[in-house]
Amino acid sequence: MELKTSVRESFLELFYKEIECNVEGTNSKINLFVLKIENNEFCYTELIKELSNHLITFSLSGVEVQKFVKYERYGELYNKAISKFRKYTENEGEAGELLLYCFLESHLKAPKILTKLEIKLSSNDYAKGSDGIHLLKIKENEYQLIFGESKLDEKLTTSISEAFKSIYDFKTRDKNTISDEIGLINSQLCKEVFDEGLYQILEEIIVPKANIENQIVKNNAFAIFAGFEITPSEEEKRMANDIFLKTIREKIKKEVESKKEHIKKKIEEYKLYGHTFYVYVFPFMKLSDTRKDIIKKLTLAE
Repeated sequence: MELKTSVRESFLELFYKEIECNVEGTNSKINLFVLKIENNEFCYTELIKELSNHLITFSLSGVEVQKFVKYERYGELYNKAISKFRKYTENEGEAGELLLYCFLESHLKAPKILTKLEIKLSSNDYAKGSDGIHLLKIKENEYQLIFGESKLDEKLTTSISEAFKSIYDFKTRDKNTISDEIGLINSQLCKEVFDEGLYQILEEIIVPKANIENQIVKNNAFAIFAGFEITPSEEEKRMANDIFLKTIREKIKKEVESKKEHIKKKIEEYKLYGHTFYVYVFPFMKLSDTRKDIIKKLTLAE
């Protein structure tokens, strides 16, 4: 009996997978997904359509979703989900949080335990801690509890730096630490699973006992969504479609590959050697406008 993902692997069909590799000398894996390109532009309309399919399971707990579905209250279910999002004009990061959730479920096969959004009492709440928590089975009786951190900035170096700084703060500050977050998971777990057997299994994984037979090993890992801006030149915009596609993909790939040493440097700087990092890098065109427009269209805001 296992917790299951809600985002199918078919989600990844919307992206070019340019990089999937380890960062040498670290326990880090870097993944570069580039949104499909048509007519020299990213296919944001298709992305928004795909994200809308996962809005509900991202925003609400499993038990809450089941209650609405049981009584066929689908309109209320959708309205409850979109009510969790901040107003799009003030929304700088929730598009990244939603994308990270989708990549962790569809690519890493790590089902959600909790997201920051689902424990907000209103759209104006600022919930501290990680953006989401997922569970990854490594092998029998060995798991990783993955804490998500999403950062979006025009410069990739900045989004990576800010993510690692947030993770370091999360580990070392006095309040809202990893220990507090694990306590929060325990208090919220009954809202995520509606099967008593599964509940008991997850409870044993999240806080494993060291002195029992068939001991469970659990380590804490981190997932980073690093969004950045790619700006084609006027010359590139005028290129034939096939040439633009090749040029922009190579440009993005080169930019990301140049940041492997920066990731290694940040792990060294903050002495985060004992953790695994899953870094998902994602380029946007017109980042500031696009991240707000995604939320606007997902929530059908005026």
